[in-house]
Amino acid sequence: MADNPSNPSLADSAPRHVAIIMDGNGRWARQRMLPRFAGHRAGMEAVRETIKYCLDCGIEVLTLFAFSSENWQRPQEEVGALMNLFMTALEKEVSKLHEKGVRLRIVGDHGAFHEELRRRIEEAECLTADNRAMTLNIAANYGGRWDIVQASRQLAVAVAAGEMSAEELDEAAISDRLCFAGLPEPDLFIRTGGEQRISNFLL
Repeated sequence: MADNPSNPSLADSAPRHVAIIMDGNGRWARQRMLPRFAGHRAGMEAVRETIKYCLDCGIEVLTLFAFSSENWQRPQEEVGALMNLFMTALEKEVSKLHEKGVRLRIVGDHGAFHEELRRRIEEAECLTADNRAMTLNIAANYGGRWDIVQASRQLAVAVAAGEMSAEELDEAAISDRLCFAGLPEPDLFIRTGGEQRISNFLL
């Protein structure tokens, strides 16, 4: 990477939307004989550095796959620790993101989160809604298949209500109802940790 991220030539060549599957925290901790959760904490620091770099490069959208809909199958202790880390991050990091002009969106099915977490998500999104320096999407309890299903349900309701006809259903109609509608398509996709799988992300 260039030594001077603010260089206009770098900004001109930078991707508009970077999507990252945050993977490998547990393996990182295991290699160092640390508890698995230590890897998740180290991952938080990597997120801070990534956000800073993307802001310096003028990237419009950064999407981080933090917690998939399949992650609920992990041990309950680990899931609870991840939810606590999520709460702590919302409490400590949102004001810093706001100061930097970052718009924060928590993308996914919020229904499985407890009430306090849903409240903090809503507050964070409202606080940063008008920021324009960069959009930061945190995909939490998100899955690409879930996203397609929820968009399809919206269309089914609209057809049943007579607001549109079945003949009007096309790719554009579905795309307009996906969680990432209105944002540029991801043009750089990164998976940390060494795996080469999409894992039901941004299908």
